[in-house]
Amino acid sequence: MKKTILPAAIIPRIGLLFVVSLICGRAAVAAPAMTQEELVRRTQELYDAVVPGDRTPWKRYYADDCLFHDEKGRSLDKAKLIEDISPMPKGYSGTIKIAKPQSVITADTAILSYDSIETETIFGQELHARYHGTDTWLLRHGQWQIVASQTMRYYEDPAVGQDDPAKFAAYAGTYQLAQESERRTMISFEKANLFIERTGGKKVQLFPEAGDLFFRKDVEGRILFHFGKDGKVDTLIDRRNNEDVVWKKVA
Repeated sequence: MKKTILPAAIIPRIGLLFVVSLICGRAAVAAPAMTQEELVRRTQELYDAVVPGDRTPWKRYYADDCLFHDEKGRSLDKAKLIEDISPMPKGYSGTIKIAKPQSVITADTAILSYDSIETETIFGQELHARYHGTDTWLLRHGQWQIVASQTMRYYEDPAVGQDDPAKFAAYAGTYQLAQESERRTMISFEKANLFIERTGGKKVQLFPEAGDLFFRKDVEGRILFHFGKDGKVDTLIDRRNNEDVVWKKVA
C-alpha cells in the first residue's frame, strides 16, 4: 500500500486545526443546558429576593439589554428595574410563589410561562393577588439571562358589599343607549337579588360593591346607577377601564 506523505509545512496547520476544533468542542460541551426545573428555581430565587430587596439575582439573571414590562404597564430597562428592587417597609411582609410553569426550550433560547401567587401582609392584614408572567432567556457568551419579561395581573372580583334591596325598585326598568339603537339593558329584581340583561344576552346577577355601585362576577367593570335631581334613577353607567358608557332610562 502506497503511503501518503504530507508536506512538512501542512503538518503544523493540521495540528493547529485539531487544537482549535478540540477547544471549540470542549466549549460546546461546557455550555450549560437549560431545564424547566432550573428556570423555575431561578425565577423563584428572583421573587424570594423581592421582600428583602436583594438585587443580586436580578443583576445576575437579567441581561444588560433586557426589556421588562410589569403589571402596572411600566416599561423598564435593567438600570430602572434594579433601582426598583428595595426592601419592603417596616410592618410589611409577603411571599411570591411560582405555580403552573410551562416552557419551550431550545439550544440557546428558553421561554418560561408561569403564574405567581402573591401573599402580602400589611400590619397583620393579609392581601392576595395572582399574576401571569412570561420570561425569555437567551444563552449568550456561555450565560443564560432574561432578555424579555412581561407580567399581567389576573382580574379578581371585589369584595361583596352591603346592598339595599329597598332601592331595587328604583333601579328596575329599561335603559337605552340612543333612540336609534335597538340595544336595551333591562334591570330586574327578585326578592333580594338584582339582575341585568342585555338585548340578546343572558340574565346575570349584579352584586353590590358600595352604595349604588355593582359588579358582575368574573367581568371587569362596574354598573353604577345615577339619581337625577328629582330623586329618580335616570341613567345606568357602564364603567369600563375608568371610562363610562351611559344608558338612559326609558321605562
